[in-house]
Amino acid sequence: MAEKLSEAEIVERLGELTGWTRDGDEIRKTFQLPSFPSAIAFVVNVGFLAEAAGHHPDIDIRWRKVTLSLTTHDAGGLSQKDFDLAEQLDEII
Repeated sequence: MAEKLSEAEIVERLGELTGWTRDGDEIRKTFQLPSFPSAIAFVVNVGFLAEAAGHHPDIDIRWRKVTLSLTTHDAGGLSQKDFDLAEQLDEII
C-alpha cells in the first residue's frame, strides 16, 4: 500500500510538474490533442502505462481534450504513485 504524502511533499512534487493542478486529494491535467483519433490513441497509451504501473487515472474524453485525474484511493489521498505516473504521462504526449 502506498503512503499518503504530506502537504509539503505534495506542494514540492506538484511544483516539479508542468500543467498539473491540485483539486483536493487529486492532481489533474487536461491534454489538448490535434484530433479526436489522436486523443483516443493517447488514451490507449495512457491505459498501457497505467496498467504497467498498477495505478489507474480517471479519464474524461471531450473531443480533442483528455483530462486525467490521479489519486491513490487506498492511501486516502495523494501518494508518490500519482506523481510518478503523472511524469510518465507527460512523456508520452
